[in-house]
Amino acid sequence: MSFAASVALQGAVYQHLRADTALNDLVGDAIFDAMPVESPAGVFVSLGPEDVRDAGDMTAAASQHDFVVSVLSGADQGGGFAAVKAAAVAVADALDQAQLALSRGRLTGLWFQRARARRIEKGAARRVDLTFRARIDLG
Repeated sequence: MSFAASVALQGAVYQHLRADTALNDLVGDAIFDAMPVESPAGVFVSLGPEDVRDAGDMTAAASQHDFVVSVLSGADQGGGFAAVKAAAVAVADALDQAQLALSRGRLTGLWFQRARARRIEKGAARRVDLTFRARIDLG
């Protein structure tokens, strides 16, 4: 089953980001594994959507996970993209090729794929969505 490691990957990514000193210096404990109902003040990080594909072959089961980590500012933050982009860089540095221990499966690769920066909330807030690709062997 190709979706089997999804929960394990989400948990490992979340814990890895919470433990990252550089990211913590920028956003404190404002790292969420689900988007908060109300936007927190300042810059925060939220785990987002995930697309999973079967990547197994005749020798073993495997999956490919494309997942998004979003860095956002609340509308109260004002200003430009600088603080949001600085936190996005910290997320990218923390995750690009990170060695995560999973509770199910074995991570064989983790790579940055792309990023998209934009204004949200009628231009009052900022958002950067970072997409990463993980390959997990399940066999």
